[in-house]
Amino acid sequence: MKYVIGLDYGSDSARAVIINAANGEEIATSVKNYPRWMEGKYCDPSINQYRQHPLDYIEVLEYTVKDALSKSPAGTAENVVGIAFDTTGSTPVFTDKHGTPLSLLPEFAENPNAMFVLWKDHTAIREANEINELARKWDIDYTSYEGGIYSSEWFWAKALHVLRADEKVREAAYSIVEHCDWMPALLTGISKPEQMYRSRCASGHKAMWLEEWGGLPSEEFLTALDPVLAGFRSRLFTETCTSDVKIGNITQEWADRLGLTTNVAVAVGAFDAHMGAVGAEIKPGALVRIIGTSTCDIMVSDYETMDEKLIPGICGQVDGSVIPGMIGLEAGQSAFGDIYAWFKRVVSWPIENIIAKSSLIDEDTKEKLIEEALDQIIPALTEEAEKIPVSESTILATDWMNGRRTPDANQMLKGTITGLTLGSTAPLIFRALVEATAYGSKAIVDRFIENGIEINEVIGIGGIALKSPFVMQVMADVLGMPIKVAKADQVCAFGTSMFAAVAAGIYDKIEDAQKAMGMGFSTEYKPNMENHKAYLEIYKEYALLGKFTEENLFNQ
Repeated sequence: MKYVIGLDYGSDSARAVIINAANGEEIATSVKNYPRWMEGKYCDPSINQYRQHPLDYIEVLEYTVKDALSKSPAGTAENVVGIAFDTTGSTPVFTDKHGTPLSLLPEFAENPNAMFVLWKDHTAIREANEINELARKWDIDYTSYEGGIYSSEWFWAKALHVLRADEKVREAAYSIVEHCDWMPALLTGISKPEQMYRSRCASGHKAMWLEEWGGLPSEEFLTALDPVLAGFRSRLFTETCTSDVKIGNITQEWADRLGLTTNVAVAVGAFDAHMGAVGAEIKPGALVRIIGTSTCDIMVSDYETMDEKLIPGICGQVDGSVIPGMIGLEAGQSAFGDIYAWFKRVVSWPIENIIAKSSLIDEDTKEKLIEEALDQIIPALTEEAEKIPVSESTILATDWMNGRRTPDANQMLKGTITGLTLGSTAPLIFRALVEATAYGSKAIVDRFIENGIEINEVIGIGGIALKSPFVMQVMADVLGMPIKVAKADQVCAFGTSMFAAVAAGIYDKIEDAQKAMGMGFSTEYKPNMENHKAYLEIYKEYALLGKFTEENLFNQ
């Protein structure tokens, strides 16, 4: 038996899965929340600041791997031959000359600007706008392979914002590294930033890297953007690697810390959605939707189909970012499940702020009552919303509560809800929010199809795909397409384990690993075509509301 470990670093937690490399059987899994993140440290939602401490990443790495091994049969650890990481992105951090994130140094231990800037941090909106303005004037449009619009969620905007905001970080910063590149470097003992293996996925989709123009944007472009970026390009990278590449083996130190041997090969990292798409057995013609707090939509296309076309308004098209030898395409929504979580917080305000202060019931009962009510809000809203016919779903919303990722990134946008009356109920509003997320999904599908990318099937993965039949059925009805749900529970970590198997030499290419290890699908949601016909008319109103919102409201 040979085993591989896939590590998936999400927004709130990380999970490790141990997989039988021969057939994809899951041997054990472990999940742990980031301790500092769960305390709300280093974040300020009022200004869309979301930062994560590298110690959170290290601590959950040790816990999840050792915990998963403790649940595995005897002898498993000795037969683990590969390990790979996926992370959120773009989630960069500044490092010193030794490749150490600044926040691991005593003087920066509590400084949010020295920490990893999480993907959903939107503090760099101004910087993203400046990148877009300069790119349109430059002789090379460095955003052209990233949908033509650079986002505040991405590498250079975040780096520039932090450098401007924090003089101490600016003076100490030597280089910048993505989360998905730092984890493999940590395990293999690569300390110098210039020697770190850089992900094709992360670099191409978020850092404007393209082999044809010599790698990253030129020094002249970066310093024209702001002189504070001077010198960083030479301390970063020119070459990138696809995730089937082996970096090296884990060091003795990390073998001891994780309970493994030094025979474990470490693969180049990538973003969670891209590896999740591989775990969901992506192939040309399939749109894989990773549906959680936000969505990330992934497709692959052969070179002939792409024919050098550039798809506007998506999150990039990169050779080899998903499957080596194909063009990887990315889109997504900045908020999906986060919208439902927001509405839950709104309706739970009286529970947490009035019942919690009540003197009519004892503390133990009060605590249990609040916990029960909070747990039941979304299931209860779902149950009632499902009963509402499409014809009576008269409230309309946009899905831009966290800005818009695609099509056509605009993080300045805010969400809107219209059609409210004195008879509007919480389930009606909740249904409108679910429909809004489905309309946002349709906008992405339409953008691909309009640009000649055929979609034969939609595959859903992630927590919402597995746990919310109501949301998935509404999406199928709005799209007018069946949606299959991948069977594997932790699909991103599962896809990561496939890359670990290739890096370890068990398979020659990722397609072989997919065939041998793929788990298939658990459910298929088929569209109600009568509902689809009705939704097509409502979608026109959604588009009009979106246009009005973007042109007249909150776009500043």
